[in-house]
Amino acid sequence: MEQVRRVGAYGVLRDADRRVLLVRGSALADFPGVWSLPGGGLEHAEHPAHAVVREVAEETGLTVAVAGLRAVVADVLPYPDLGVALHTDRMLFDVVPTGGQLSAERDGTTDLARWLTLDEAAELPLLAFSAEALGLPVVPLPPGALRRRLPFAAPDGDRRQRFGAYGVVTDPAGRVLLSLIADGYPGAGRWHLPGGGTDHGEQPVTALLRELVEESGQLGRVTELIGMDNLHNPAALGPEGYPLDWHGIRVVYRVLVDFPTEPAVTELAGGSTARAGWFTPSELRKLPLTEIAAAAFDWPA
Repeated sequence: MEQVRRVGAYGVLRDADRRVLLVRGSALADFPGVWSLPGGGLEHAEHPAHAVVREVAEETGLTVAVAGLRAVVADVLPYPDLGVALHTDRMLFDVVPTGGQLSAERDGTTDLARWLTLDEAAELPLLAFSAEALGLPVVPLPPGALRRRLPFAAPDGDRRQRFGAYGVVTDPAGRVLLSLIADGYPGAGRWHLPGGGTDHGEQPVTALLRELVEESGQLGRVTELIGMDNLHNPAALGPEGYPLDWHGIRVVYRVLVDFPTEPAVTELAGGSTARAGWFTPSELRKLPLTEIAAAAFDWPA
């Protein structure tokens, strides 16, 4: 099957009575009549936090403010009639209403928005990621619930969107693990957070731990999701040196390596990592860091 990817941003909203806001798929949706958290796909170069504000307003009539990043998950959905396996990276944000009036989307992929108790939501057909986010049982949808017939749009040859997972990796002594970007890659010569792009069908945490082994030979465990970063470079250079409109979405986790060893790059020759190393906090201040690495060390602990 053809492998297709997209990134979506979704909002978890609760009212004063602890009800949650859900939306119902319209006749134009892939799953008509099925409910989910409000949200949808990112436009190219769009910041995920901006996307969730836009999507919630379109689908519910409410203006919202982002309160934090709740979770990041991925799922793969086969579309047998189209010969496509769709991988969606889903970023779930806690959001709070700031204005507007609850109303249904017109001529869109949702047709109803409602505040519901968890007991009420549990009685509805729910997309799996929404049920999991709310702590509800995942109930298989009935046969025929998937009704998409239109093909997915072909990717723009001059645009690329990449989803990656990175780590602020430490050991019990408080040292920080960094990887040095190899010559020929963007940021060459600077020290970067371990991590990289996720593969089709791969969860972000799984991808990060895989990259940690490939780039440094370390075995780690993820302890916390701490933030995300959005990078848009409309004048990037592709692997063959041609211009590329690049959009990268990067989530960052805290990772602990309980039994650190001497770092060794294990990925195949030609990878983007030249070497890796452990550094004390005082040594970090003397290193040339990538923007995301420098920013991550300033995030709240």
